[in-house]
Amino acid sequence: MITGRRPKARLGSLLAALAITGGALLSGLPAHADEPSAGPAGKEAPRVDLVLDVSGSMRATDIQGKSRIAVAQQSLNDVIDALPAETEFGIRTLGANYPGDDKVQGCLDTKQLFPVGKTNKTEAKTAVATLRPTGWTPIGLALRGAAQDLGKGETTRRVVLITDGEDSCAPPDPCDVARELASQGIHLVVDTLGLAHDDKTRQQLLCIANATGGTYTDVRTQEQLTEKVKQLVDRSNDTYTVAPVKTAGTDKCESAPVLTPGVYSDREKFSEHRVYRVPVKAGQELRASVSVALDRPVARDYGVLLQATSTTGQELVRGTDAGSSRTDVVSTGLRWSAAASKGYATATASASPSGKPETNVCLVVSNSLAPQAGAAADPGLPLELTVDLTAASPAPDGPAMGLGRGWILLLVLTLAGLLTGLLFGWIARWRIAVWQEN
Repeated sequence: MITGRRPKARLGSLLAALAITGGALLSGLPAHADEPSAGPAGKEAPRVDLVLDVSGSMRATDIQGKSRIAVAQQSLNDVIDALPAETEFGIRTLGANYPGDDKVQGCLDTKQLFPVGKTNKTEAKTAVATLRPTGWTPIGLALRGAAQDLGKGETTRRVVLITDGEDSCAPPDPCDVARELASQGIHLVVDTLGLAHDDKTRQQLLCIANATGGTYTDVRTQEQLTEKVKQLVDRSNDTYTVAPVKTAGTDKCESAPVLTPGVYSDREKFSEHRVYRVPVKAGQELRASVSVALDRPVARDYGVLLQATSTTGQELVRGTDAGSSRTDVVSTGLRWSAAASKGYATATASASPSGKPETNVCLVVSNSLAPQAGAAADPGLPLELTVDLTAASPAPDGPAMGLGRGWILLLVLTLAGLLTGLLFGWIARWRIAVWQEN
């Protein structure tokens, strides 16, 4: 639940919500990566493999007067300097080594520049400095290699692809490779960053990102490239311990999936409503948040709404957030308990297996998003929903809540106004008396 107004903890966990599950890797790949090391509390460390296009077209000098490769190298240096200590980071190149005209050979040109693992920053930056634009653009083959670089595990792995053009070597088509990887059970998300701005390249990079639940960014400046790659690395670092559960919201509460405390991933179409159901026992407080990732160009001025409603559709509480295309995630949250709804109609309570009264609360996620011209409508936008149940807060029954209702508040405000008027009147008379004496 991403930049913007979203809390940092939620920022990361959306990316975890985009993880893909399945079976074995494709055959014919390079040797398996080393087993991932353990992070805090025995969890796997976050793993990121950056795939950099070093094909001949990266010589072009059209980004703030610099060549594309120079911009990418400087950004990578800054990213390496800022790497979190626990992140296992690697770099794979494509088109960096074969300078000849044999396309068959050129389309095999992808290799690890720096292996995924604990990063010696000096060695990694030295390796990046040696790169010179050289050959072809085998993106599909490079994605397969990156998947093998990252290995398998229970948490999400990230590939960050930086390129200035579409694949010049298909087959394999990179979109098909991304779909294959998404079904192979390696928890792989591919984020794509485009240094060129033609429609064919943009559509291919969008396709790759959409297939794996990743994001696409159209890069215009060196600063934008650096900031985006840092953000993607940080996302992996923030939430690599979270393994979201896939779910599928419905359009009606009675048929909605029942959620218990945890993190859930789903996809929501533009301007759609997705409904989920959460049983809340007496004495519990429901806390929920949602983040929707803007993984493709969207129209300006949009919003996301999270509502808690009764089973009859009456709203209990809501949370909203809005944006203007300056962030890539929109997030909001809410809190609700039966105690907080005194004096208001709530959902119908029933008996739970434990014998305690239980209220079925419907969580409704809605958005007012619309795609920009040319942006794909399918699949839906990735969303992450977090649900938690805690002991109900005593705050609704405290003195502050009593003070804020009915005649008590009116009486306090009246007395405060009267005292303020008397004080200012006395000061005014005193100043007039002093003026007359002088």
